[in-house]
Amino acid sequence: MSNRRPELILASASPRRLALLNQIGIEPDHLIPAHVDETPEKGELPRRLAQRLAHAKAVEVRNKARQAGLASESVILAADTVVAVGRRILPKAETMDEAASCLRLLSGRAHRVFTGVCVISASGQARERLVDTRIRFKRLSNKEIEAYLASGEWNGKAGGYAIQGIASAFAVKLSGSYSAVVGLPLFETVGLLNGEGYPVHFNWLNATALPGV
Repeated sequence: MSNRRPELILASASPRRLALLNQIGIEPDHLIPAHVDETPEKGELPRRLAQRLAHAKAVEVRNKARQAGLASESVILAADTVVAVGRRILPKAETMDEAASCLRLLSGRAHRVFTGVCVISASGQARERLVDTRIRFKRLSNKEIEAYLASGEWNGKAGGYAIQGIASAFAVKLSGSYSAVVGLPLFETVGLLNGEGYPVHFNWLNATALPGV
């Protein structure tokens, strides 16, 4: 690799993951969404699924970057989030019925959110982390579930809810990484990027103020 700063490619089209990176002063040079089959393998555990999908997304986007002539100077960042109750993996809700089923299952009980992160260096080396966060929801009334479904916030969200939105009012307790539940564990992500020589602190040193300050 040359002495120039490596470029960062975020393997996602998620506005939530981009906003989390921006929150810590990181602006990816490229956004290249990954399209992988997210169907769990037979008997696959939730934590394994999150790790496998994060890795698969990173590899797919690295291949796309190579075809575009970007890979030799780029660091790839990918992540995937899986919501589970026990061994049961909840879907990324695409219909109101799916979201309603998820919310009724989560109501009044604890669940876990597994977020896998994978970083591939310009040399092709992959480093990975898995973050396990535990959340307990209040017991939800039918009225609360119906109102949340009407909001549409659940659409496309793992487990049928978005912790950074209205559903934050449902969380009695969260033990682990809040940003991981949103979609990208920032502590682990910074560690992985630093380990691959990406200058995480560059924008901090050159900024007059952090966003929102």
